[in-house]
Amino acid sequence: MAITGRLVILAAIGSLAVVLYPEATTVLWWLLLTLAAMGLDLLVAAPLRHVQVERSLPSSVRLGAACESTLTIANRGSRKLRATVREGWQPSAGAIGQPIRVVVPASESRRTRVRLQPSRRGDLNVHHVTIRSLGPLGLASRQRTIPKPDVLRVLPPFHSQRHLPSKLRKLRELNGSAAVQIRGAGTEFDSLRDYVRGDDVRSIDWRATARRRETVVRTWRPERDRRVIIVLDTSRTSAVRIQDEPRLDTGIEASLLLAVLARHGGDNVDFLAFDRRLRAKVESADKGNQLNKLVNAMTPLEAELVEADWTSVPRLVRQVSTHRSLVVLLTSLDAGAVEEGLLPVLPRLAEKHMVVVAAVRDPELEVSRAQRSTAAETYRAAAAERALLDRAAVAARIRQAGAEIVDETPHELPPRLADMYIRLKAAGRL
Repeated sequence: MAITGRLVILAAIGSLAVVLYPEATTVLWWLLLTLAAMGLDLLVAAPLRHVQVERSLPSSVRLGAACESTLTIANRGSRKLRATVREGWQPSAGAIGQPIRVVVPASESRRTRVRLQPSRRGDLNVHHVTIRSLGPLGLASRQRTIPKPDVLRVLPPFHSQRHLPSKLRKLRELNGSAAVQIRGAGTEFDSLRDYVRGDDVRSIDWRATARRRETVVRTWRPERDRRVIIVLDTSRTSAVRIQDEPRLDTGIEASLLLAVLARHGGDNVDFLAFDRRLRAKVESADKGNQLNKLVNAMTPLEAELVEADWTSVPRLVRQVSTHRSLVVLLTSLDAGAVEEGLLPVLPRLAEKHMVVVAAVRDPELEVSRAQRSTAAETYRAAAAERALLDRAAVAARIRQAGAEIVDETPHELPPRLADMYIRLKAAGRL
């Protein structure tokens, strides 16, 4: 049972009667009248044991988009149901417009809709539906909570998808399928064409030149069917929020853009998410739409408050491929974590594979370093300067170990990582 505001108002009106007739009998009679009205209202209210609830919910929605949860409320009783309905969504689901008032005549059903605007990625759970059946006076209601578990999967937003057309255009130019062909090294012979000023003399085909009596050069295209292994760090450093976005979410955005681009480039893409153990894995040999598999594998990922076990990375990569591959490590450049974990492992990994380390840089460090108007700002500037110097030192040691590095702000990391892939492919280094 639950009372409503109308019962409170009725009791407040009774206090005026007590003021006018300050006697114990006045209080008693008004209390009895209020309780009788409430009891009669509850008696007339439709019983909830005859109410059935069904939910219709989309299986998934992108973060930032909206969807609807539709409830079908069936009244199998003989009385008209006047009810308020509330679904038990967690706050991050962003349920709007609850509770919902609905009137369901006897032996009929009605639909209600709740608009959902999720504010975080992952699986959002709803466990029950609570219904309150009101009487005709609206003083009190019968209440019943019906177990109705369901899950809404909130997918990554993939904002970096807007960069995909421009990167694909570069990739088509690289493969020679556009009007402009990039000059430069490749590993697979494509065709012959006339020599133009600026071409590398090493690409001249002397036999074809002798036959045609004109200088011709060979054009090359990058090899296809190479393997790209994306390793996403889900350890404690991925929980840090930069520009109100966790490093983990930025890594997911960069991984999705790189994976889609590499697939269009004819390469095989494998994805691993790990910290001290493997959290998710998507193999290039898996059948079906790989983008959907990647998105569904990344959606439930959360940052784990543990240190990453980088010594297990060579073993994980070896399980995926024993041949030379492009290994992309999406992690942080925090001096302590990298020096103790990644740097000792990196030379062994770079000896067999082409390694790229991608990390998110906090743009606030640059801002803080430039502001020195007050004593507090000066101290912050010194701390920012120290952090940037440590970061530069770590990046230099990563390059000395034989790896490439992409260190950018959250919005710039996905396109810059895609550019690095295109450059390596153009240079025939995959």
